[in-house]
Amino acid sequence: METVVEENEVHYTYLRERCDYITKVVKVEEENFARTIDGGMAIFSNMLAEHKAKGETEFSGADAFKLYDTYGFPIDLTLEMVADEDMTLDQAAFAQLMQEQKVRAREARKALGDLAWAGIDLGLDNTPTTFVGYTQNNCDAKVLAVCVGDEVSGTIAGGEKGIIVLDKTPFYAEMGGQIADQGVILMGNSRFVVSDVQKDKGGKYLHHGKMVTGSIKVDDIVVASIDVERRKAIMRAHSATHLLQKALQTVLGDHVHQAGSYVEPDRLRFDFTHYSALTPEELVKVNAIVQNSILEGYNIVTREMPVDEAKAMGATALFSEKYGSTVRVVNMGNYSIELCGGTHLDNTAKVGPFEIESECSVASGVRRIEAITGKACLERMERNQTMLLEAAAKLKTKPIELGTRIQAQLEELRELRRTIEAYKAKETVGEIDRILFGSHNVDGLKVITASVPNADTGRLRQMGDVLRDKDASVVAVLATVNEGKITFLAVCGKDAIARGIKAGDLVKQVCCCCGGSGGGKPDSAMGGGKDVTKVDNALAIVDDYVVSKLK
Repeated sequence: METVVEENEVHYTYLRERCDYITKVVKVEEENFARTIDGGMAIFSNMLAEHKAKGETEFSGADAFKLYDTYGFPIDLTLEMVADEDMTLDQAAFAQLMQEQKVRAREARKALGDLAWAGIDLGLDNTPTTFVGYTQNNCDAKVLAVCVGDEVSGTIAGGEKGIIVLDKTPFYAEMGGQIADQGVILMGNSRFVVSDVQKDKGGKYLHHGKMVTGSIKVDDIVVASIDVERRKAIMRAHSATHLLQKALQTVLGDHVHQAGSYVEPDRLRFDFTHYSALTPEELVKVNAIVQNSILEGYNIVTREMPVDEAKAMGATALFSEKYGSTVRVVNMGNYSIELCGGTHLDNTAKVGPFEIESECSVASGVRRIEAITGKACLERMERNQTMLLEAAAKLKTKPIELGTRIQAQLEELRELRRTIEAYKAKETVGEIDRILFGSHNVDGLKVITASVPNADTGRLRQMGDVLRDKDASVVAVLATVNEGKITFLAVCGKDAIARGIKAGDLVKQVCCCCGGSGGGKPDSAMGGGKDVTKVDNALAIVDDYVVSKLK
């Protein structure tokens, strides 16, 4: 890596300062690729074995495509491995599947609403729609084109869904990770509700929505108005995203760069380059830095300038983006300076409250943070406050003393559990004494049979262990019925085992009487039965079984 940096740092000046980070990323990628190869080799071996089992000499193109598309296994490596096995690969089928994948991708892009990509001719020149949304929330505009469904139409009437193209618009089209504006396009009593805005390759803004009342046709002069409150919420999230990136660079280092983002009303998702999960301490620190930068109330100034001037200011740019000679710079009090075409607040204080909700991995070397701002944060705080007040009211205490009260309640519960357990233990001892009192002697062995109401398997085992340990000559079978299911437990003391009585054999015989089965060790065994009407009959055979074994 050092050699690569030395050879290229003259042209790529950022390589030297990011050398450590690049080295870490390359190492992680090497490890991931090695795992991909190992996994692919195992899958390839299974596929190969199936082909050979069928006597085939051609490796399936479908299998090769699955290795490539699903598991990331290089096709070149598959070709080499197939050749090593004196087989050929169905490259025509592989190429066909690759082509079908490309078609599916194009269809998916069509579904996003880009009519120009879908091949629909709007019949317009190449003049882009004029965007006035940085400074205006509404404007008068001329209708240039109307589409109903996938067809270009001269008009759109009430109840129809379609697209309206204007010569200018205050609506921000979805791009750069910022969700599109919503709002209305009006003409007299005619009302078109805009639910989405996309920008086609010619720079035309496509206003998707539904004609609620009246109709609008080409060449009409309309009033386009955005949902101002929604736009404010989007701006809060977008401005907070810039502050978040600055905070991450402060805490983690200059290697942090944006790898994707998505902002919507009072919610944001920010992907960034980093090689490991953030610790809880780092997350707390990042969250605090963002909150402090909001409270600083930095003025936010947006200005267009030559790209070289912007870079000289230290503006952060995305390396994956291609910028023209003139760029738009968003400067937050010289604290955060970024190239950005989105809509922003005029002061960081207007972001309001900010809270990180989650942090996770989305790809190798890429992490994701999700956060909320503004009203979404206030609503969360209000819900939490309501829950706190309700909990305090139920526990008859003040919210500030809730922690102490809960701790006291937990200690009280623990004490109650201890009391209950002690009572149960005492009850068990009494139950065991009762069962022992009902025992009878069979040739020197103390034989016991008993039904224990409402006992779970744990209590049954506990009682059996006590009986077995109390007397080495004990042969006992306990039964309990819960929800129509029978459980039997058999235990034998050391003397009983020495004389040939084994709990595992005994419980099998007992369970058979009730249509069940069981087994276990010589000193303790369990089983079950189905016919609850035969529990008494099953217990009654114990004496005969013991007598038969002692003969």
